[in-house]
Amino acid sequence: MAAFGTTLPVFLGLTFALFGGGAWMTGRALGATWRPVWQILPYGALLAAGSRFFDWSLFQGDLLSLPGYALALVVMLLLGFAAYRVNRARRMVAQYPWLYERAGPFAWRARKSG
Repeated sequence: MAAFGTTLPVFLGLTFALFGGGAWMTGRALGATWRPVWQILPYGALLAAGSRFFDWSLFQGDLLSLPGYALALVVMLLLGFAAYRVNRARRMVAQYPWLYERAGPFAWRARKSG
């Protein structure tokens, strides 16, 4: 077992593929409904706890592995914040095309007038 409480393939499969997808969808939903960004924190904590539970119940990992939970939480928050920001940039440009233009995948900028 590695420092994150399970084997690397199980950690990558559960944390990134399954629960990371849930974190991405959570960030997208929060960004699409104009919710505040801080709401990603409790949802990310719950997703990380769910990831640790599935690791324990399905693959005999350590349920109470603090480094495993911390790493899963960081992954959930990063994916959630990234999805939130991508969705928010997309929505700002789509909803206010006369004011803003895209400035990369995570940002927008004021449209130059004239």
